[in-house]
Amino acid sequence: MRILILCLSILLGFNNAYAGEDEAAEPVIEYLEMSPKFTVNLDKPNKYLVINVQLMVEGDKFIEKVKKHMPALRHELIMLYSGRPASELQTMEQREALRQESKEVITRALEKLSNSDGFRDVFFTEFLVN
Repeated sequence: MRILILCLSILLGFNNAYAGEDEAAEPVIEYLEMSPKFTVNLDKPNKYLVINVQLMVEGDKFIEKVKKHMPALRHELIMLYSGRPASELQTMEQREALRQESKEVITRALEKLSNSDGFRDVFFTEFLVN
């Protein structure tokens, strides 16, 4: 009986050790809010877009890199969003297309500034066309 208990505790110890290694090996993923949220004029007077953007970044050193370049990334997105027709922002497909464009613009900007390693995706957490 003691041997069985000893074997079980050894197996549990190995299992916990490997679980700890797996958790430690997982990359750090962080969502960086681009604050303040974007408010840009659309193509017609009194029409505007309010959008809250989150960047998904993987890896501690890349998180700091993206934070360092946040002003340039904000500039690129303001240029992308400004002056669009409100009619191009109504459906889910159109909004998803804008999300993909945002991801491409950020990737290109990061490549130009340093590299886009670690940058994974863009998400809209608020989207209002008025």
